[in-house]
Amino acid sequence: MVVLIFRVAAEYGSNMSLARLAARIPSVRRVGVGSLTGYRLIFHKAAESDGSAKCDAFFTGDPTHEVLGVVYEIDPDDKHRLDIIEGVGYGYENRCVTVSLGDGIVVTAWVYCATTINATLRPFDWYREHVVRGALENGLPDHYVSRIMAIEVMSDPDRERAERELSIYA
Repeated sequence: MVVLIFRVAAEYGSNMSLARLAARIPSVRRVGVGSLTGYRLIFHKAAESDGSAKCDAFFTGDPTHEVLGVVYEIDPDDKHRLDIIEGVGYGYENRCVTVSLGDGIVVTAWVYCATTINATLRPFDWYREHVVRGALENGLPDHYVSRIMAIEVMSDPDRERAERELSIYA
């Protein structure tokens, strides 16, 4: 048995990039691009430690709202470790959702949703870069990537952290 995780170009969207996720969870395998209806991509999850915003797949219930992302398969033994990395119980919670992979294929997957929200915060530039790279790597539509690129960011005062975060792309 495997566990399916839906990584969106949002919240834990910084882990939508296979390189970033594989560095944390080696058993990861890409299943495909998917969409989650009734949710909206918002950068409003308050980071506990650094005062920045992280991504969130925010439930609206509006059938015209859609979050795009990637479904990954991981070994069940790695699910708990990913929950810790993602901060379950510390700003995120797990939700079991139905994700459409296209051509009538739907899967049940876990998504991480923010529980600590502050709409006044902005993401760090490097964090948005993780999300954009993951979106581009997975072939999300140009209009969707453009929407992510339009998110206002702030520079991380910890330049070493910023360099370390982006070093996986070197």
